[in-house]
Amino acid sequence: MFSLTDSLPADKPALYATLAAQARALIEGETDAIANAANFSSLVYHSLDGLNWAGFYFFDGKELVVGPFQGKPACVRIPLGKGVCGTAAQTRETQLVPDVHAFAGHIACDSASQSEIVVPLVAADGTLIGVWDVDSPHLARFDDEDAKGMAELCRVFIEFGWTRAAR
Repeated sequence: MFSLTDSLPADKPALYATLAAQARALIEGETDAIANAANFSSLVYHSLDGLNWAGFYFFDGKELVVGPFQGKPACVRIPLGKGVCGTAAQTRETQLVPDVHAFAGHIACDSASQSEIVVPLVAADGTLIGVWDVDSPHLARFDDEDAKGMAELCRVFIEFGWTRAAR
């Protein structure tokens, strides 16, 4: 078992590998996808420095709807193609935004947010599950290593926290 008080590695690849292992250990045996999303959000939010929001938006068949998260209250519904989250969902490509104010159509749920990374959550059969959204009050907080690490975390969530969970 893991502990949030375990020291985390300083270099990003090792940090994300450790977080992925912790996430898997945390969610693998749980059958409730929402409980898994809540614990996953908390794990990431409390493990990474410089975040002010980390959580899920799930696709309901029409739009993204806020799911479990850590941070200030959030926008509840986001149309596909709107803002960073809607763009990630529509394009199914990770959005790495060093300055949210330079992103055309950015939706400001928290005015403190300066940078953002959003990873689309897509099931093995191609079905859109939603997006994983992480914001920071610091400009350029996220880089390509964060994008790779977040993608791996999301793979773990989809496989162990969502797909295997009884829905």
